[in-house]
Amino acid sequence: MGKISLEGLLFKAYHGYYDEERQKGNKFEVNITVKTDFNHASKKDELEGTVDYERLYAIVKDEMEQPSKLLEHVVNRMINRVLDEIPAVKKVKISLSKFDPPIGGLCRAATITVKKKR
Repeated sequence: MGKISLEGLLFKAYHGYYDEERQKGNKFEVNITVKTDFNHASKKDELEGTVDYERLYAIVKDEMEQPSKLLEHVVNRMINRVLDEIPAVKKVKISLSKFDPPIGGLCRAATITVKKKR
């Protein structure tokens, strides 16, 4: 078993509970880690038998482009797609951060993290 992580994926997106957030947009960061079996890939030196991280990025990017009120909803969609579309993934963990959230005070980022396994 091994882990593949994509860290510091940055996006401008239109997620937020308030209309203004969904109109103006904000800066977000996604970190995704998946667990998979590296046995075949480590022996054969081929992409088959592991997880293509370009595919992981494409899923994250696609879901970040779909405006949502809640970060939890965005992450749930990402996780479900990863597990549905990439059978080699055994576990997935995603953290999504919204920079400078509108909380009435100073806050660098609000972050949610969700894990799910098959």
